[in-house]
Amino acid sequence: MTITPRNLDGYGTPPIEWDSVKAVLDSPLPQAPGTGGPQRHTTWLTTVNRDGSPHVMAVGVQSVNGIWYFTSGPATRKSRNLMRDPRCTFSVATEPFDLVIEGVAERVTGRDELASLAAEYAADGWPAEVAGDALTAPFSAPSAGPAPWHLYRVRPATVFALGTAEPFGATKFELD
Repeated sequence: MTITPRNLDGYGTPPIEWDSVKAVLDSPLPQAPGTGGPQRHTTWLTTVNRDGSPHVMAVGVQSVNGIWYFTSGPATRKSRNLMRDPRCTFSVATEPFDLVIEGVAERVTGRDELASLAAEYAADGWPAEVAGDALTAPFSAPSAGPAPWHLYRVRPATVFALGTAEPFGATKFELD
């Protein structure tokens, strides 16, 4: 993979190093209070409504080998938006930088990948199981809609890292 950084900082701060950004992208982002970011991590997903306006909703993200996964009920607005236009953006506050990740969502329907992700979610405390070409569990976030939930994968195409701690800075990374 080719990674092209571009320093966006206008104050002379050096670019943020890709290795530190990748470490955060590949790490778990717990959502329980007091577990990170500004008290916890909330990952926000933005999709495109039919009229071109943005739709933003919190999602639980599972990061595996640099790919971000999330679930959504088929009748939710985010799922309907992604069926029509798969472009999407995540944003999350972490330490030592905030991240914005742009990419294209792909629905996962292969049994092996579904089973692998169900196991990842279960290891993190959400008892997901494969149900046909989706996932199910005894509970989920209220915004996910009723089970079963579609599983989506997003390979980051562009990542913005915006420093929130010394030495601060802002860097854009294009991933090919």
